[in-house]
Amino acid sequence: MSGIDASDLRPAMLEKERLDAIRIVLVEPTHPGNIGATARAMKTMGLSRLHLVNPKSFPSAEATARAAGADDILFDAEVYDDFVSAIARCGWVIGTTARPRRLPAEELLPDQCAARVLEKAAHCDVALVFGRESSGLSNQEIERCHGVTTIPTEPTFASLNIASAVQILGYEIRRQLPSSLSGIDAGRVPALVENMERFYSSLEQTLTEVGYLDPEAPKQLMRRLRRLFSRANPDAIELNILMGILSAARKAAARRHKAIVGSESE
Repeated sequence: MSGIDASDLRPAMLEKERLDAIRIVLVEPTHPGNIGATARAMKTMGLSRLHLVNPKSFPSAEATARAAGADDILFDAEVYDDFVSAIARCGWVIGTTARPRRLPAEELLPDQCAARVLEKAAHCDVALVFGRESSGLSNQEIERCHGVTTIPTEPTFASLNIASAVQILGYEIRRQLPSSLSGIDAGRVPALVENMERFYSSLEQTLTEVGYLDPEAPKQLMRRLRRLFSRANPDAIELNILMGILSAARKAAARRHKAIVGSESE
């Protein structure tokens, strides 16, 4: 009897690797039944990484009942106290929203979102973020996403259950998964969210020190800069270059300040 050719297993292995890089993040879910239904929707599409931000009730017997066999996803779910911690180790983050924004992120339809998620998941962890049942994602949370996706609905009744939204996007990911595995190359590995957050803190500090940003009247500057760098989605090497530029700018500003103080004291 002939053995199994390892090459026959390669597509399935690649599919699993790609799906395992995708995490579903629920922000402050109120109803445990929605958590269970989300786990069930995930499992039907091969997604397994559930991350919960400050859930009102979890673990819960209701969540387990609604999971209907997806108990393993609930058991392995990771719980965080805040949103930034839940996405810190991701290189690309997409939020789901139907709300208009003053500073719009890149907007993707579900099929476009799925294609981008699979593209990025070849090189880094990706987060698909779903907001609160009553109010969705906040502006601050959207600002930390690289883009947003909106599921087309009837305009007069645009509200979707969280699990239904997860099912729709999970389906699009599953549908496009086989074609996404062709032509894989090394690609760019995006900088992690936690490293980008350090960059934004350093950027704000530097702009303040060089006199470009007034901390008393910052207006929209940092929000716009966040959106600019989110669109660029720099990789780790590019981020190191940017951090080096900020460090050099602060040192130059300090030397200039020292020289001015020295001349005034003479």
